[in-house]
Formats: sequence, C-alpha cells, structure tokens
Amino acid sequence: MVAEVCLPEDADRRVLDRLHRAARVSTRHTALPLDRYAGLKNFGEVNDAFIAAAVPLGAEAVEGALDAAGLSPRDVDLLMFTSVTGIAAPSVDARLVGRLGLRPDVRRVPVFGLGCVAGAAGIARLHDYLLGRPDDVAVLLSVELCSLTFQRNDPSPANLVASGLFGDGAAAVVACGARRRATGPAVIDTRSRIYPDTEEVMGWDISASGFRIVLDASVPDLVRKNLPEEVDGFLAGHGLKREDITAWVCHPGGPRVLEAVEEALELPAGALDMTWRSLAAVGNLSSSSVLHVLRDTLAERPPPGGTAGLMLAMGPGFCSELVLLRW
Repeated sequence: MVAEVCLPEDADRRVLDRLHRAARVSTRHTALPLDRYAGLKNFGEVNDAFIAAAVPLGAEAVEGALDAAGLSPRDVDLLMFTSVTGIAAPSVDARLVGRLGLRPDVRRVPVFGLGCVAGAAGIARLHDYLLGRPDDVAVLLSVELCSLTFQRNDPSPANLVASGLFGDGAAAVVACGARRRATGPAVIDTRSRIYPDTEEVMGWDISASGFRIVLDASVPDLVRKNLPEEVDGFLAGHGLKREDITAWVCHPGGPRVLEAVEEALELPAGALDMTWRSLAAVGNLSSSSVLHVLRDTLAERPPPGGTAGLMLAMGPGFCSELVLLRW
C-alpha cells in the first residue's frame, strides 16, 4: 500500500524498504482496508474517511475507558478530544455526545495542532481543570489515523520515513478530581516547554493534497540539547532525581529519538522497554502513543506504591510536556 500510494511508478523501492527497516516497526493497524487507499483522490475524500473512521473508533475507546473505571457516560463532565490527522466541524467530540449518551451539558475541548505531545499535554490539561473542579470526571480522547496523511507520489525522505513509522490508533483516559474515588496514579505536577526558533522542525505543511509532514533531522539533537536540563529542573522542584523515577512513560517518537532520550537522560538499561515494544507493535500513533505506553505500564509493570513516574512527550513547536505521576 505505501509503495503504491507514496512512490511514483518509476521510483526505486530499495530506499523505501531501507527506511522502513530502520523504523523498527513490526506491525501496524490502518483505518481502512489497504486496497482503499489508492482510491482516495483528494484531501476532501481523505478527510471524509478520517471522520467516518474516527467517530466509531473514538466511541469504542471512550466506552472501554469508562467501563474500566466503573463509570458511565453520564458521569463525564469534560471531554477533551485531540487529533492532528484530520479535521471536523462539528468536531469528533461533538459527534460522540449523542452516540455515547453523554450529558448535553458536557464541556467539550477539541484540540488540534499539538501532534505527538498531545497525549501528555492532554493529561496535563485535564489535571489543570480538575484542580478547580475536584468533584468532576474528565476524559481525554485521542484518535490518530496517520495512514490517511501519507502523501501520494511524494518520495521525499520525510514522507517515506513517516510512511514507515506512523500507524493508526486511539486511546482514552479517564481522570477524576481529588474528591472522587479513583484508582491508578495521581498527577502531581506538569510542565510545558516550547523551544525558541524551532517552529520549522516538526509539523504539517497544509497543501491541496492534505497534510504534508515536516520532520527535520535535527529533532534528536534538540532532544539531547534540551531534555536533560528540562527533566532535572522539573524533578528538582519536587526533591527528586532521575534515579528516583521508577517508570518512564515515554512517547515512541522513533528509533533515533528514543536513542537520544536514553543517551541524554543516561537511563538504565530497559527503562524504555515498554516504549520500544509499543513502537514495534503498533508504530508511532502520534498523540495516542504515550497513552498506550501508560496503559502497558499499568498493566504489565505497575510500580510499587509511593513511587514516582514521569510521562514525557515532544511535538511540534518544538516543545516538550512532562507529567509527574505518583503511585
């Protein structure tokens, strides 16, 4: 599918194959059957496909998260929706209110443009909201259908790298205010940081054919330059050091980015195993990915009680988001 959509007929497939092997992604999910992608002729058709797939997939994610939390749709006071792979008005969250049976007075916050950082940033913004409304329930929904953004007949390195790295998926998180009974880790604090003069490093160029990826090779160097000071300063404000973190919930930006994170933070062997496994199993799901890593951390290796975890993600801006967790 990728070769048929992304490469001109006379292109050399060996470059594509080499880039896909380097992505270290073994399997991925796609929103559509593979034979449908070549038939999408323009951005309008692509975006219609996004909406048609995002609504039921988002509904499934929210229903699953509420069920796991022992809550009903009527309990939800705030629904935040994030995606960077399609647009809709009414937004996807609005289309889910009646479908899920949410209250008509539910607060909605559709977010576009944060990209990969939005999973961590979304949890941080839910935390901000719940500080002022400790009796409320807030839900973050991420739906990212990255396969719909692959550009046809575009053999540029950025497009070919993206075509091997990104997958389709969704995730939902239920967060409860301090006066509600809840399980799982507590959010202790958050930090957002945008780095100057980096607007052209990562994001989209919007064209007649849709979202054309911007992905500069300097991203790993930006991680090495900025992340250690950012993490150390954030942790120091809570009397913590890197060695105090028992769970690193890191967005799987790609092999070079993950290697840069490991090197920059001097992480012990295996600290990012969950992230590497997620990358191999489903690819980079943009904002949904770090939420998948959080789920896997909770399910497979819950840290001992009273310990700290750190969620971190980076995205367009160029920016980072840190979320300090406590079990």
